Amino acid sequence: MALLEDLTDPRLLKEINTSLKFLDDKDSVAVAVAASAGIARLEAVRFRALAQLNRHREGARSVAQEVAFALSLVDSHAAEMVAAADALTTRLPRTLGLMDKGAVSGFGAMKVAAATAWLSDENARAADALLEERLPGKNSEQIRKAAGYAAMTVDREGADKRTEHHRDGRRLSLRHGETGVASIEIEDGPVEKVTAAYRRIDREARALKTEGETRTLDQLRADVALDLLLGGQDGVSERTEVFLYMDLFTYLGLNDDPAELAGHGHLPASLARHIATGPNTVLRRIITDPPSGQVLDLGRDRYRPTAGLDEYVRVRDRECRRPGCHRPAQACDLDHTVPWQHGGHTDAADLISFCRRDHRLKDEPGWTYRLAPDGTLTITTPTGQTYDSTPPPLHEARPKTLQTDEPPF
Repeated sequence: MALLEDLTDPRLLKEINTSLKFLDDKDSVAVAVAASAGIARLEAVRFRALAQLNRHREGARSVAQEVAFALSLVDSHAAEMVAAADALTTRLPRTLGLMDKGAVSGFGAMKVAAATAWLSDENARAADALLEERLPGKNSEQIRKAAGYAAMTVDREGADKRTEHHRDGRRLSLRHGETGVASIEIEDGPVEKVTAAYRRIDREARALKTEGETRTLDQLRADVALDLLLGGQDGVSERTEVFLYMDLFTYLGLNDDPAELAGHGHLPASLARHIATGPNTVLRRIITDPPSGQVLDLGRDRYRPTAGLDEYVRVRDRECRRPGCHRPAQACDLDHTVPWQHGGHTDAADLISFCRRDHRLKDEPGWTYRLAPDGTLTITTPTGQTYDSTPPPLHEARPKTLQTDEPPF
């Protein structure tokens, strides 16, 4: 541990950073290259540490979640890092050796691990040997292609099965971006169908690109694809409920505080008002506690009847309560913090929202959960690290003298 502290000594780093201002172009590039090599060596240390943790836990699924907490990573990337660490320390020793030399980055090594994950241990080592002389000096995309080719070379029959497996693994994913945008992607779809779908979208977009059309072709393609998915051109448009949290004064245009869209994050006030005043919007009355901004009650005035407690807990939590997970609460399970059979109660003080994956994580050995009266959830991992989760308030705390009457919706 002392050695690692030396490598990240703030005083040493400060001296290095101070000296950088005196470098010419050639030396600046040389320092950047040397720093990248040093980072690769440290990443090799990190992979070995993660592999050791995974061995201690005998490959338990919860290892990835603990790594996500400890390194502040999203779950999918943490799982990829744990898998790569295991592969590099067992099946891909030459690639790990290249990291020790500073010749391959951690990101590049993860490309090799992913491309060879389907191989047997013996074939993975054979591919690793083929790649040893081919990886240094290559960027991540070149490494991915080289590793994929090496994997197919050592197991041609398996490559056919892998192609079939990938096509069976097709899925639809949603990725949230910044300030009111998101992306939807069909992953691993059959290439012939995906290509045909793109050509149809492109054809219809180009047909719309007439004189006077201000949208670009890229914008038209995106709009056509969404219209087709929602049935907005020739079919009946679908209505899907989303939960937008905004302050009454923001809604009325009296201030410009950011709002929040469940599962996405914060939106600027202007966009939130645009969404909230749409033709299909159904407004709900949510009563908050002025000093804290937390939800106290959920109005029942709405389009269709609700299961009160179930909906209240989901609206209160907004997202899965495991820190770092942003799955909307409306797509989550409700679970007792204290198991029902052990004295838990089916009420708002004991119920909490977890996505299906994190619901299962709660039952893994060594993980404990405690819900405080103020709604703060404390999760303790098998290594004794604690992480708190509290639904963010819907507005800034306000003095009681500024309380207003109930919102008119």
